[in-house]
Amino acid sequence: MKVIKVLGSGCANCDTTMKRIQQAADEKGVQVTLQKVEDIAEIMAHGVMSTPGVVVDDQVVHSGSVPDRATIETWL
Repeated sequence: MKVIKVLGSGCANCDTTMKRIQQAADEKGVQVTLQKVEDIAEIMAHGVMSTPGVVVDDQVVHSGSVPDRATIETWL
């Protein structure tokens, strides 16, 4: 099971990113643990300066915009 974290302060783009990841995982039948991280210290520890950021299995894979569906599917 993949652990996916969405890093951000709770903005609309962060919420959209969470929803897109969950929807893609559900449609592909992939089980994920999806976590929202709003703690600034933890976000900075990942080196993300622009949110939303996405971390898959402890590796930053995206930051600064809402990822598109094709990109999300590559993470799954």
